[in-house]
Amino acid sequence: MNSYYILLTIALYFGILLIIARITGRKGGSNAAFFKGENKSPWYIVSFGMIGASISGVTFVSVPGMVRGIDMTYMQTVFGFFFGYLIVAHVLLPLYYKLNLTSIYTYLGTRIGNRAYKTGASFFLISRLVGAAAKLYLVCLILYTYVFQHWNVPFWSIAAVTVFLIWLYTKKSGIKTIIWTDTVLTFCLLAALILIIVETAQILHLDFGGVVSTIQHNEHFRIFEFNDWQSKQNFFKQFFSGIFIVIVMTGLDQDMMQKNLSCKNLKEAQKNMYCYGFSFIPVNFLFLCLGILLLVLGQSMNLTLPALADDILPMFAAQGYLGPSVLILFSIGIIAASFSSSDSALTSLTTSFCVDILGIGKESEEVATRKRRRVHFGMSVALVLVIIIFQIVNNKSVIDAIYTIASYTYGPLLGLFAFGLFTRLQPRDKYVPYVAVASPVICYTISSLVEQHTGYKFGYEMLMFNGTLTFAGLLLISQKNK
Repeated sequence: MNSYYILLTIALYFGILLIIARITGRKGGSNAAFFKGENKSPWYIVSFGMIGASISGVTFVSVPGMVRGIDMTYMQTVFGFFFGYLIVAHVLLPLYYKLNLTSIYTYLGTRIGNRAYKTGASFFLISRLVGAAAKLYLVCLILYTYVFQHWNVPFWSIAAVTVFLIWLYTKKSGIKTIIWTDTVLTFCLLAALILIIVETAQILHLDFGGVVSTIQHNEHFRIFEFNDWQSKQNFFKQFFSGIFIVIVMTGLDQDMMQKNLSCKNLKEAQKNMYCYGFSFIPVNFLFLCLGILLLVLGQSMNLTLPALADDILPMFAAQGYLGPSVLILFSIGIIAASFSSSDSALTSLTTSFCVDILGIGKESEEVATRKRRRVHFGMSVALVLVIIIFQIVNNKSVIDAIYTIASYTYGPLLGLFAFGLFTRLQPRDKYVPYVAVASPVICYTISSLVEQHTGYKFGYEMLMFNGTLTFAGLLLISQKNK
Protein backbone atom coordinates (compact mmCIF):
# COMPACT_ATOMS: atom_id res chain seq x y z
CA MET A 1 0.00 0.00 0.00
CA ASN A 2 2.85 2.41 0.86
CA SER A 3 4.19 2.04 -2.66
CA TYR A 4 0.89 3.16 -4.14
CA TYR A 5 0.78 6.20 -1.87
CA ILE A 6 4.18 7.31 -3.18
CA LEU A 7 3.27 6.68 -6.83
CA LEU A 8 0.01 8.60 -6.47
CA THR A 9 1.89 11.51 -4.91
CA ILE A 10 4.36 11.59 -7.82
CA ALA A 11 1.54 11.50 -10.38
CA LEU A 12 -0.34 14.39 -8.75
CA TYR A 13 2.85 16.37 -8.40
CA PHE A 14 3.84 15.95 -11.97
CA GLY A 15 0.36 16.93 -13.12
CA ILE A 16 0.63 20.25 -11.24
CA LEU A 17 4.09 20.95 -12.71
CA LEU A 18 2.84 20.29 -16.24
CA ILE A 19 -0.05 22.71 -15.75
CA ILE A 20 2.35 25.44 -14.56
CA ALA A 21 4.68 24.71 -17.49
CA ARG A 22 1.80 25.04 -19.92
CA ILE A 23 0.67 28.37 -18.44
CA THR A 24 4.15 29.93 -18.38
CA GLY A 25 4.99 28.65 -21.85
CA ARG A 26 1.77 29.60 -23.63
CA LYS A 27 3.30 32.72 -25.19
CA GLY A 28 6.07 30.72 -26.78
CA GLY A 29 9.41 29.27 -25.73
CA SER A 30 11.86 31.98 -26.78
CA ASN A 31 15.52 31.87 -25.81
CA ALA A 32 15.03 35.06 -23.79
CA ALA A 33 12.36 33.28 -21.72
CA PHE A 34 14.39 30.07 -21.41
CA PHE A 35 17.66 31.74 -20.34
CA LYS A 36 16.58 34.83 -18.33
CA GLY A 37 12.80 34.66 -17.90
CA GLU A 38 12.56 37.83 -20.01
CA ASN A 39 13.80 39.71 -16.88
CA LYS A 40 10.28 39.85 -15.50
CA SER A 41 10.52 37.58 -12.43
CA PRO A 42 9.25 39.15 -9.13
CA TRP A 43 12.10 39.07 -6.57
CA TYR A 44 9.95 37.60 -3.76
CA ILE A 45 8.86 34.72 -5.99
CA VAL A 46 12.47 34.06 -6.98
CA SER A 47 13.60 34.23 -3.34
CA PHE A 48 10.99 31.79 -2.09
CA GLY A 49 11.67 29.34 -4.90
CA MET A 50 15.43 29.48 -4.33
CA ILE A 51 14.95 28.09 -0.81
CA GLY A 52 13.70 24.84 -2.29
CA ALA A 53 16.39 24.83 -4.99
CA SER A 54 19.16 25.22 -2.40
CA ILE A 55 17.74 22.74 0.07
CA SER A 56 17.18 19.91 -2.43
CA GLY A 57 16.34 16.31 -1.61
CA VAL A 58 19.85 15.91 -0.22
CA THR A 59 19.19 18.35 2.62
CA PHE A 60 15.75 16.87 3.24
CA VAL A 61 17.23 13.42 3.81
CA SER A 62 20.85 13.98 4.86
CA VAL A 63 20.66 16.90 7.30
CA PRO A 64 18.33 15.22 9.85
CA GLY A 65 20.61 12.17 9.84
CA MET A 66 23.72 14.34 10.36
CA VAL A 67 22.72 14.94 13.96
CA ARG A 68 23.71 11.43 15.02
CA GLY A 69 27.30 11.84 13.88
CA ILE A 70 28.14 15.54 14.28
CA ASP A 71 25.32 16.85 16.48
CA MET A 72 23.99 20.24 15.30
CA THR A 73 27.41 21.64 14.32
CA TYR A 74 26.22 21.91 10.71
CA MET A 75 24.60 25.18 11.85
CA GLN A 76 28.10 26.69 12.02
CA THR A 77 28.33 26.20 8.26
CA VAL A 78 24.81 27.60 7.82
CA PHE A 79 25.74 30.79 9.73
CA GLY A 80 28.64 31.16 7.32
CA PHE A 81 26.20 30.75 4.43
CA PHE A 82 24.38 33.95 5.43
CA PHE A 83 27.50 36.11 5.25
CA GLY A 84 28.37 34.46 1.95
CA TYR A 85 25.01 35.59 0.56
CA LEU A 86 25.75 39.18 1.60
CA ILE A 87 29.07 39.07 -0.27
CA VAL A 88 27.37 37.69 -3.38
CA ALA A 89 24.70 40.41 -3.20
CA HIS A 90 27.19 43.29 -2.96
CA VAL A 91 30.22 42.07 -4.92
CA LEU A 92 29.11 39.69 -7.66
CA LEU A 93 25.52 40.68 -8.47
CA PRO A 94 26.44 44.32 -9.29
CA LEU A 95 29.10 43.02 -11.70
CA TYR A 96 26.72 40.63 -13.44
CA TYR A 97 24.00 43.24 -13.86
CA LYS A 98 26.46 45.89 -15.02
CA LEU A 99 27.67 43.57 -17.80
CA ASN A 100 24.10 42.36 -18.55
CA LEU A 101 25.26 38.73 -18.58
CA THR A 102 23.27 35.68 -19.64
CA SER A 103 26.08 33.33 -18.60
CA ILE A 104 28.18 34.63 -15.70
CA TYR A 105 31.30 32.99 -17.14
CA THR A 106 31.28 35.50 -19.98
CA TYR A 107 33.00 37.80 -17.45
CA LEU A 108 36.10 35.59 -17.49
CA GLY A 109 36.35 36.01 -21.26
CA THR A 110 36.08 39.78 -20.96
CA ARG A 111 38.54 40.09 -18.09
CA ILE A 112 41.11 37.34 -18.72
CA GLY A 113 40.66 35.66 -22.07
CA ASN A 114 38.82 33.08 -24.12
CA ARG A 115 40.61 30.04 -22.65
CA ALA A 116 39.89 31.23 -19.12
CA TYR A 117 36.26 31.69 -20.18
CA LYS A 118 36.01 28.16 -21.58
CA THR A 119 37.86 26.72 -18.57
CA GLY A 120 35.52 28.37 -16.07
CA ALA A 121 32.44 27.23 -17.98
CA SER A 122 33.82 23.69 -18.23
CA PHE A 123 34.45 23.48 -14.49
CA PHE A 124 30.89 24.67 -13.86
CA LEU A 125 29.48 22.07 -16.24
CA ILE A 126 31.38 19.29 -14.46
CA SER A 127 30.52 20.62 -10.99
CA ARG A 128 26.83 21.15 -11.64
CA LEU A 129 26.38 17.90 -13.53
CA VAL A 130 27.90 15.93 -10.66
CA GLY A 131 26.02 17.92 -8.00
CA ALA A 132 22.65 17.62 -9.73
CA ALA A 133 23.19 13.91 -10.35
CA ALA A 134 24.08 13.33 -6.69
CA LYS A 135 20.90 15.05 -5.55
CA LEU A 136 18.69 13.18 -8.00
CA TYR A 137 20.47 9.94 -7.18
CA LEU A 138 19.17 10.23 -3.64
CA VAL A 139 15.50 10.47 -4.63
CA CYS A 140 15.93 7.70 -7.22
CA LEU A 141 17.52 5.48 -4.57
CA ILE A 142 14.64 6.08 -2.16
CA LEU A 143 12.07 5.31 -4.84
CA TYR A 144 13.99 2.20 -5.81
CA THR A 145 14.46 0.95 -2.24
CA TYR A 146 10.95 1.55 -0.94
CA VAL A 147 8.81 1.20 -4.05
CA PHE A 148 10.19 -0.26 -7.25
CA GLN A 149 12.65 -2.82 -5.90
CA HIS A 150 9.71 -4.96 -4.80
CA TRP A 151 8.41 -4.87 -8.36
CA ASN A 152 11.83 -5.76 -9.86
CA VAL A 153 12.09 -2.43 -11.69
CA PRO A 154 15.78 -1.70 -12.51
CA PHE A 155 17.41 1.38 -10.95
CA TRP A 156 18.48 2.85 -14.31
CA SER A 157 14.90 3.04 -15.55
CA ILE A 158 13.85 5.00 -12.44
CA ALA A 159 16.65 7.48 -13.08
CA ALA A 160 15.67 7.78 -16.75
CA VAL A 161 11.96 8.38 -16.03
CA THR A 162 12.71 10.91 -13.26
CA VAL A 163 14.97 12.99 -15.52
CA PHE A 164 12.48 12.66 -18.38
CA LEU A 165 9.76 14.20 -16.22
CA ILE A 166 12.02 17.16 -15.42
CA TRP A 167 12.98 17.55 -19.08
CA LEU A 168 9.33 17.50 -20.09
CA TYR A 169 8.20 20.49 -18.02
CA THR A 170 11.37 22.57 -18.54
CA LYS A 171 11.95 22.03 -22.27
CA LYS A 172 9.89 24.94 -23.58
CA SER A 173 10.36 27.97 -21.31
CA GLY A 174 13.24 26.96 -19.04
CA ILE A 175 13.92 29.44 -16.23
CA LYS A 176 10.60 31.24 -16.82
CA THR A 177 8.75 28.05 -15.91
CA ILE A 178 11.16 27.06 -13.12
CA ILE A 179 10.69 30.34 -11.20
CA TRP A 180 7.02 29.39 -10.68
CA THR A 181 7.34 25.63 -10.32
CA ASP A 182 10.02 26.14 -7.65
CA THR A 183 7.60 28.34 -5.70
CA VAL A 184 5.07 25.52 -5.55
CA LEU A 185 7.76 22.96 -4.79
CA THR A 186 9.26 25.05 -1.97
CA PHE A 187 5.84 25.55 -0.36
CA CYS A 188 5.25 21.80 -0.42
CA LEU A 189 8.73 21.11 0.95
CA LEU A 190 8.40 23.47 3.92
CA ALA A 191 4.86 22.33 4.65
CA ALA A 192 6.04 18.72 4.62
CA LEU A 193 8.94 19.51 6.98
CA ILE A 194 6.74 21.29 9.54
CA LEU A 195 3.99 18.68 9.42
CA ILE A 196 6.47 15.80 9.82
CA ILE A 197 7.87 17.52 12.93
CA VAL A 198 4.32 17.95 14.26
CA GLU A 199 3.47 14.29 13.62
CA THR A 200 6.68 13.11 15.26
CA ALA A 201 6.01 15.29 18.31
CA GLN A 202 2.49 13.89 18.62
CA ILE A 203 3.78 10.31 18.59
CA LEU A 204 6.22 11.30 21.35
CA HIS A 205 3.29 12.99 23.21
CA LEU A 206 5.07 16.33 23.26
CA ASP A 207 3.52 19.77 23.09
CA PHE A 208 5.49 22.77 21.80
CA GLY A 209 7.21 23.33 25.14
CA GLY A 210 8.01 19.63 25.36
CA VAL A 211 9.56 19.67 21.89
CA VAL A 212 11.76 22.64 22.79
CA SER A 213 12.82 21.06 26.09
CA THR A 214 13.53 17.65 24.50
CA ILE A 215 15.72 19.17 21.82
CA GLN A 216 17.47 21.61 24.14
CA HIS A 217 18.44 18.95 26.69
CA ASN A 218 19.41 16.29 24.16
CA GLU A 219 23.06 15.22 24.02
CA HIS A 220 23.12 16.06 20.31
CA PHE A 221 22.10 19.69 20.89
CA ARG A 222 25.65 20.95 20.36
CA ILE A 223 26.00 23.73 17.83
CA PHE A 224 29.46 25.17 18.42
CA GLU A 225 32.88 23.51 18.53
CA PHE A 226 35.75 25.87 19.41
CA ASN A 227 38.26 23.61 21.14
CA ASP A 228 39.28 20.80 18.78
CA TRP A 229 41.33 22.21 15.88
CA GLN A 230 41.76 18.74 14.40
CA SER A 231 38.01 18.26 14.07
CA LYS A 232 36.19 18.95 10.81
CA GLN A 233 33.49 20.51 13.02
CA ASN A 234 35.74 23.26 14.39
CA PHE A 235 33.79 26.53 14.30
CA PHE A 236 36.27 28.52 12.25
CA LYS A 237 36.62 25.74 9.64
CA GLN A 238 32.86 25.38 9.31
CA PHE A 239 32.00 29.08 9.40
CA PHE A 240 34.50 30.26 6.81
CA SER A 241 33.88 27.20 4.69
CA GLY A 242 30.19 28.12 4.71
CA ILE A 243 31.01 31.61 3.42
CA PHE A 244 33.11 30.31 0.57
CA ILE A 245 30.71 27.46 -0.25
CA VAL A 246 28.01 30.07 -0.90
CA ILE A 247 30.34 32.31 -2.89
CA VAL A 248 31.25 29.49 -5.28
CA MET A 249 28.12 27.31 -5.20
CA THR A 250 25.76 30.29 -5.49
CA GLY A 251 27.69 33.37 -6.60
CA LEU A 252 29.89 31.58 -9.15
CA ASP A 253 27.24 29.06 -10.14
CA GLN A 254 25.22 29.65 -13.31
CA ASP A 255 22.35 27.62 -11.86
CA MET A 256 21.70 29.91 -8.89
CA MET A 257 22.72 33.16 -10.57
CA GLN A 258 20.46 32.52 -13.55
CA LYS A 259 17.46 32.93 -11.26
CA ASN A 260 18.85 36.13 -9.79
CA LEU A 261 19.50 37.51 -13.27
CA SER A 262 15.85 36.92 -14.17
CA CYS A 263 14.83 39.67 -11.70
CA LYS A 264 13.82 43.08 -13.05
CA ASN A 265 16.94 44.91 -11.79
CA LEU A 266 19.92 44.76 -9.42
CA LYS A 267 18.07 46.16 -6.40
CA GLU A 268 15.38 43.48 -6.64
CA ALA A 269 18.00 40.76 -7.12
CA GLN A 270 19.72 41.95 -3.92
CA LYS A 271 16.42 41.91 -2.02
CA ASN A 272 16.00 38.34 -3.20
CA MET A 273 19.45 37.42 -1.89
CA TYR A 274 18.88 39.00 1.57
CA CYS A 275 15.55 37.27 2.07
CA TYR A 276 16.66 33.93 0.72
CA GLY A 277 19.95 33.98 2.66
CA PHE A 278 18.30 34.73 5.99
CA SER A 279 15.52 32.13 5.57
CA PHE A 280 18.13 29.42 5.08
CA ILE A 281 19.05 29.60 8.80
CA PRO A 282 15.68 28.65 10.42
CA VAL A 283 14.91 26.09 7.70
CA ASN A 284 18.13 24.15 8.31
CA PHE A 285 17.67 24.49 12.06
CA LEU A 286 14.27 22.79 11.75
CA PHE A 287 15.79 19.94 9.75
CA LEU A 288 18.35 19.34 12.51
CA CYS A 289 15.64 19.53 15.18
CA LEU A 290 13.72 16.87 13.26
CA GLY A 291 16.86 14.73 13.36
CA ILE A 292 17.01 14.92 17.16
CA LEU A 293 13.32 14.07 17.48
CA LEU A 294 13.76 11.02 15.24
CA LEU A 295 16.69 9.79 17.35
CA VAL A 296 14.58 10.22 20.50
CA LEU A 297 11.70 8.37 18.86
CA GLY A 298 13.97 5.55 17.73
CA GLN A 299 15.30 5.18 21.27
CA SER A 300 11.82 5.16 22.80
CA MET A 301 10.70 2.47 20.33
CA ASN A 302 13.91 0.43 20.79
CA LEU A 303 14.62 0.56 17.07
CA THR A 304 17.94 -0.28 15.46
CA LEU A 305 18.66 2.70 13.24
CA PRO A 306 20.33 2.29 9.84
CA ALA A 307 24.13 2.53 9.70
CA LEU A 308 23.94 5.18 6.97
CA ALA A 309 22.67 8.52 8.29
CA ASP A 310 20.87 9.24 5.01
CA ASP A 311 18.58 6.26 5.67
CA ILE A 312 17.22 7.38 9.06
CA LEU A 313 14.36 9.64 7.93
CA PRO A 314 13.40 7.40 4.96
CA MET A 315 13.23 4.41 7.31
CA PHE A 316 10.81 6.13 9.69
CA ALA A 317 8.66 7.45 6.85
CA ALA A 318 8.59 4.50 4.46
CA GLN A 319 8.25 1.71 7.03
CA GLY A 320 5.19 3.23 8.63
CA TYR A 321 6.57 4.19 12.06
CA LEU A 322 5.14 7.68 11.66
CA GLY A 323 1.90 6.65 9.98
CA PRO A 324 0.63 6.91 6.37
CA SER A 325 0.22 10.70 6.53
CA VAL A 326 3.95 11.19 7.14
CA LEU A 327 4.75 8.82 4.29
CA ILE A 328 2.77 11.07 1.95
CA LEU A 329 4.40 14.18 3.43
CA PHE A 330 7.85 12.64 3.09
CA SER A 331 7.16 11.72 -0.52
CA ILE A 332 6.00 15.27 -1.23
CA GLY A 333 9.03 16.76 0.51
CA ILE A 334 11.70 14.61 -1.12
CA ILE A 335 10.22 14.91 -4.60
CA ALA A 336 9.62 18.64 -4.24
CA ALA A 337 13.13 19.26 -3.02
CA SER A 338 14.77 17.09 -5.66
CA PHE A 339 12.77 18.46 -8.57
CA SER A 340 13.28 22.05 -7.37
CA SER A 341 17.07 21.79 -7.49
CA SER A 342 17.36 19.51 -10.50
CA ASP A 343 15.11 21.39 -12.92
CA SER A 344 17.14 24.58 -12.52
CA ALA A 345 20.38 22.58 -12.75
CA LEU A 346 19.29 21.08 -16.08
CA THR A 347 18.33 24.52 -17.39
CA SER A 348 21.60 26.13 -16.27
CA LEU A 349 23.65 23.31 -17.80
CA THR A 350 21.82 23.87 -21.06
CA THR A 351 22.33 27.64 -20.83
CA SER A 352 26.03 27.43 -20.08
CA PHE A 353 26.76 24.89 -22.81
CA CYS A 354 24.76 26.85 -25.40
CA VAL A 355 26.14 30.28 -24.54
CA ASP A 356 29.66 29.45 -23.35
CA ILE A 357 30.65 26.46 -25.44
CA LEU A 358 28.52 26.74 -28.61
CA GLY A 359 28.21 30.54 -28.65
CA ILE A 360 24.60 30.52 -29.86
CA GLY A 361 24.27 34.23 -29.11
CA LYS A 362 25.73 34.80 -32.58
CA GLU A 363 23.09 32.58 -34.23
CA SER A 364 19.63 33.47 -35.46
CA GLU A 365 16.73 32.84 -33.06
CA GLU A 366 15.57 29.80 -35.08
CA VAL A 367 19.00 28.15 -35.25
CA ALA A 368 19.76 28.96 -31.60
CA THR A 369 16.44 27.49 -30.46
CA ARG A 370 17.06 24.29 -32.41
CA LYS A 371 20.53 23.89 -30.86
CA ARG A 372 19.21 24.73 -27.40
CA ARG A 373 16.61 21.95 -27.59
CA ARG A 374 19.22 19.41 -28.68
CA VAL A 375 21.57 20.42 -25.87
CA HIS A 376 18.73 20.31 -23.34
CA PHE A 377 17.99 16.72 -24.32
CA GLY A 378 21.68 15.80 -24.38
CA MET A 379 22.22 17.17 -20.87
CA SER A 380 19.25 15.10 -19.68
CA VAL A 381 20.90 11.95 -21.02
CA ALA A 382 24.23 12.91 -19.39
CA LEU A 383 22.43 13.46 -16.08
CA VAL A 384 20.95 9.96 -16.20
CA LEU A 385 24.37 8.42 -16.89
CA VAL A 386 26.03 10.21 -13.96
CA ILE A 387 23.18 9.17 -11.63
CA ILE A 388 23.83 5.55 -12.58
CA ILE A 389 27.56 6.03 -11.87
CA PHE A 390 26.67 7.41 -8.41
CA GLN A 391 24.57 4.34 -7.78
CA ILE A 392 27.56 2.15 -8.55
CA VAL A 393 30.21 3.97 -6.46
CA ASN A 394 28.40 5.84 -3.64
CA ASN A 395 29.26 4.72 -0.12
CA LYS A 396 28.83 7.76 2.12
CA SER A 397 26.57 10.67 2.99
CA VAL A 398 25.49 12.37 -0.22
CA ILE A 399 25.61 15.92 1.14
CA ASP A 400 29.17 15.35 2.35
CA ALA A 401 30.07 13.92 -1.05
CA ILE A 402 28.67 16.97 -2.86
CA TYR A 403 30.61 19.45 -0.73
CA THR A 404 33.77 17.36 -1.02
CA ILE A 405 33.49 17.27 -4.81
CA ALA A 406 32.74 20.99 -4.79
CA SER A 407 35.98 21.65 -2.94
CA TYR A 408 37.89 20.34 -5.94
CA THR A 409 35.73 21.45 -8.88
CA TYR A 410 34.63 24.89 -7.67
CA GLY A 411 38.06 25.84 -6.29
CA PRO A 412 39.46 26.89 -9.70
CA LEU A 413 36.33 29.00 -10.31
CA LEU A 414 36.89 30.76 -6.99
CA GLY A 415 40.50 31.47 -7.92
CA LEU A 416 39.64 32.71 -11.43
CA PHE A 417 36.93 35.14 -10.32
CA ALA A 418 38.93 36.38 -7.32
CA PHE A 419 41.90 37.05 -9.58
CA GLY A 420 39.77 38.94 -12.09
CA LEU A 421 38.02 41.03 -9.43
CA PHE A 422 40.89 41.87 -7.08
CA THR A 423 43.94 42.26 -9.33
CA ARG A 424 44.81 44.31 -12.38
CA LEU A 425 47.23 41.70 -13.67
CA GLN A 426 46.72 39.87 -16.95
CA PRO A 427 47.54 36.14 -16.88
CA ARG A 428 48.77 34.48 -20.07
CA ASP A 429 45.50 33.05 -21.24
CA LYS A 430 46.93 29.95 -22.93
CA TYR A 431 48.31 28.69 -19.59
CA VAL A 432 45.12 29.23 -17.57
CA PRO A 433 43.61 25.75 -18.26
CA TYR A 434 46.80 24.09 -17.00
CA VAL A 435 46.67 26.08 -13.74
CA ALA A 436 42.98 25.29 -13.25
CA VAL A 437 43.53 21.54 -13.72
CA ALA A 438 46.77 21.37 -11.73
CA SER A 439 45.29 23.10 -8.68
CA PRO A 440 42.77 20.40 -7.62
CA VAL A 441 45.30 17.66 -8.44
CA ILE A 442 47.88 19.30 -6.14
CA CYS A 443 45.22 19.83 -3.48
CA TYR A 444 44.24 16.18 -3.50
CA THR A 445 47.87 15.10 -3.28
CA ILE A 446 48.60 17.44 -0.37
CA SER A 447 45.41 16.36 1.42
CA SER A 448 46.37 12.69 1.15
CA LEU A 449 49.94 13.29 2.34
CA VAL A 450 48.90 15.49 5.28
CA GLU A 451 46.33 12.95 6.45
CA GLN A 452 48.83 10.10 6.06
CA HIS A 453 51.63 11.78 8.02
CA THR A 454 49.80 13.96 10.56
CA GLY A 455 46.29 12.55 10.83
CA TYR A 456 44.79 15.94 9.96
CA LYS A 457 41.79 15.67 7.65
CA PHE A 458 40.88 18.56 5.40
CA GLY A 459 37.18 19.37 5.45
CA TYR A 460 35.32 21.89 3.39
CA GLU A 461 38.22 24.33 3.95
CA MET A 462 39.86 22.55 1.02
CA LEU A 463 37.71 24.81 -1.15
CA MET A 464 39.55 27.90 0.14
CA PHE A 465 42.93 26.22 -0.23
CA ASN A 466 42.11 25.16 -3.79
CA GLY A 467 40.97 28.66 -4.73
CA THR A 468 44.10 30.19 -3.18
CA LEU A 469 46.33 27.78 -5.08
CA THR A 470 44.60 28.67 -8.37
CA PHE A 471 45.02 32.37 -7.55
CA ALA A 472 48.73 31.85 -6.87
CA GLY A 473 49.12 29.92 -10.11
CA LEU A 474 47.53 32.78 -12.06
CA LEU A 475 49.96 35.20 -10.42
CA LEU A 476 52.89 33.11 -11.63
CA ILE A 477 51.73 33.23 -15.25
CA SER A 478 50.75 36.92 -15.18
CA GLN A 479 52.11 40.05 -16.74
CA LYS A 480 51.20 43.65 -15.97
CA ASN A 481 47.98 44.71 -17.63
CA LYS A 482 48.69 47.29 -20.29
